[in-house]
Amino acid sequence: MNAITDTGLSPIHTPSAETVVQALLGILPAHCVLSRQEDTRPYECDGLSLYRSVPMAVVLPETESQVQAVLKTCKQLNVPVVARGAGTGLSGGAMPHAQGVLLGLAKFNRIKSIDREAAIAVVEPGVRNLAVSEAVSQYGLYYAPDPSSQIACTIGGNVAENSGGVHCLKYGLTVHNVMKVRMITMDGEIIELGSLAPDSPGPDLLSVFVGSEGMLGVVTEVTLRLTPKPALARVIMASFDDVEKASQAVAMIIAAGIIPAGLEMMDKQATLMVEPFVKAGYDTNAEAILLCESDGTFEEVADEIRRMEEVFQQAGATRLQVSKSEAERLLFWAGRKNAFPAAGRVSPDYYCMDGTIPRRRLGDVLKAIQQMETTYSMRCANVFHAGDGNLHPLILFDSNIPDEVRRAEDFGAAILELCVEVGGTITGEHGVGMEKINQMCVQFSRDELDQFLAVKRAFDPDCLLNPEKVIPTLARCAEYGKMHVHGGAIAFPDLPRF
Repeated sequence: MNAITDTGLSPIHTPSAETVVQALLGILPAHCVLSRQEDTRPYECDGLSLYRSVPMAVVLPETESQVQAVLKTCKQLNVPVVARGAGTGLSGGAMPHAQGVLLGLAKFNRIKSIDREAAIAVVEPGVRNLAVSEAVSQYGLYYAPDPSSQIACTIGGNVAENSGGVHCLKYGLTVHNVMKVRMITMDGEIIELGSLAPDSPGPDLLSVFVGSEGMLGVVTEVTLRLTPKPALARVIMASFDDVEKASQAVAMIIAAGIIPAGLEMMDKQATLMVEPFVKAGYDTNAEAILLCESDGTFEEVADEIRRMEEVFQQAGATRLQVSKSEAERLLFWAGRKNAFPAAGRVSPDYYCMDGTIPRRRLGDVLKAIQQMETTYSMRCANVFHAGDGNLHPLILFDSNIPDEVRRAEDFGAAILELCVEVGGTITGEHGVGMEKINQMCVQFSRDELDQFLAVKRAFDPDCLLNPEKVIPTLARCAEYGKMHVHGGAIAFPDLPRF
């Protein structure tokens, strides 16, 4: 059923592809409009290739006024628009609409200005995450959010998904490092949210916009907060013979009043997968390892490393190794950041989940995931931001086998719904997109979902921006409820109840 019909709005009745393409050619240079299937098919999915849809047309505007014109034209024609950055997203958020236009922002790749004294950079949405830090490094600054895909992902996509990274525990997610956004609504209106001051008048619409997954407007400029480089950073690799001990160590670190620059966990399946690929020096005999970083002045780091070692010893660590150089520190992190490509070496496909749970439930949930491996007859490697409870289970499967695809999706759904059951949420930084739309029915009531829809309508009354994603329809929730909810309780086959 059409999601827009379900929400009480008019169904999408788009004109023919030829009409849409001709209208777009009237406002854009010919080289900015792609309409042949061999040109549009490369845009059929983002990093989550389970969901695919070839768009009616792809536009690659080069100026803000061209973006404005595209949105106004599509609004007049009642054509859906999906904005796309680098396509590294993992929730299907940038999957095109089959009756719509894919709006690519790859050409918006300029760093417009850097203010070293104020520690601010103004960039276009197509600028790569890592490129910001590279550009400001000469001033002793860097951009703190560092997703594993930072070499390729763009700032516009980071804003859409509220991306994090291995250092988000101490330095925050994208929302904590963005000061201002310039965006265009579906009506073609240019709006600036946030300010260069510590606060701005009125409701905090910047925080509403960051993480809205392209549903409220199209970003054309972002003002970023930069962070001074620390004098020193060192990483402890702590090994444990039990995942529950490693999970308890995470809670003990935070309880000790230590906020590490990064605190990541990898289980044995993950380290065995990563070590042959990166050769990071990981302890592959351990059931789990923690990577815990301290940064600051030389004195601060020395004291914090000492305190961290004491906590890990109390938690039962079987081995502690502290990075001896900057090169070794980067190598430790390279292993963690290359966990996803490493999965591609050992399995035809992998499905990366993104649930968040209370830190105190890490051990319980990891044990439950191990039981799920038996239930669904699939392997799952766990790598995640342990410090803030953001799990990234990697379910390994073969998309050429239909039954494995079904089991992988069911396995992923069970993990996400378990996250909700233990007091967590279905996403930490990857977004909802297409992937988790059913689990939105589990986490939120219909009244709450209607409030989310009301916010979208305030920006996009006709629901033409990235439609049929993120906010499930009443019909979809009813259908999913019949399949998965019995007597008001979520049914997890063969899983312990908490």
